[in-house]
Amino acid sequence: METPWFAERPVSAVRPGDHGWLAYTGPEERDRVIGPFVREGLATDEKVVYVTDLPAERLPGVGGEADAAEAVRSGRLRVISRRDACLDRGGAFTPAMMVDTIRREVDGAFDEGFRAVRLTTDYSWVLHESATTDLGRMLGCEHLVGDAVSPSTMAMAICQIDRRACPPDQLIALRDTHEVLVEVNPEFDDGILKIVRTFEPAGLRIEGELDAARHTVVAETLARVGAQRGSVHLDLSRLGFIDLGGLNLLARHATRLPAQGALVLDNLRPNVERVIETVGWHRLPGLARGAGRGLPETEDIA
Repeated sequence: METPWFAERPVSAVRPGDHGWLAYTGPEERDRVIGPFVREGLATDEKVVYVTDLPAERLPGVGGEADAAEAVRSGRLRVISRRDACLDRGGAFTPAMMVDTIRREVDGAFDEGFRAVRLTTDYSWVLHESATTDLGRMLGCEHLVGDAVSPSTMAMAICQIDRRACPPDQLIALRDTHEVLVEVNPEFDDGILKIVRTFEPAGLRIEGELDAARHTVVAETLARVGAQRGSVHLDLSRLGFIDLGGLNLLARHATRLPAQGALVLDNLRPNVERVIETVGWHRLPGLARGAGRGLPETEDIA
């Protein structure tokens, strides 16, 4: 399996020099990433620059109207319209303008005494109307933005795009112009087990080792996510170890789901799948084999 060359980071781990990428599947995923990015910047000695046509009070992580007004007044939040940031006089998207905007805002923040600048914008609108024409401009823009942000000791950026804005091959091309893929903060992470929300498909990714000491947190997280959605997908591709008690709690959760719900196990590793089939859990109502197949190398189930 080829190791990705880019880094994957939860949003709270984004740092100066990161040219981050967020391809979101809907408003919930976008807001769960951009909200903390904005909120954490406003809560510290950092400046947030958001290129958008939305008013400040409607941005994720800003708070209500009074909080937005105070953040703008104090200079901690700078909301720049697309026209002012990156459109020429004819209304065409102009990458050089975007880069000039970034450099100007970073230089200004330094002069104002901020320790860092958080920049973000949603580029989906660029591709909605004429994807064929504007993909080249987008790729050029991302390379230029990367050249401006990556060497910086002060600037960090998250470039947003709706996955539905362009075909998968173009989405991959845009992704590959970034060094960092940004995702939601984990639901749980103690250095041994990590639980991360997923959005396409909706569910959880479980990484590391699931042993008896961590059964409760997995059961509680499953129950919380399952209450919001009938069916839950579990991505087990990065799960290195699971004990029989962990498999049993997954089976118990599946049998308690409503008639139309299912616990879908994606990217099962062969040894886990063999145990499930040996004990007959694959026949349980509510437990389903999902897509993909995990890596063969993993520890034994105990």
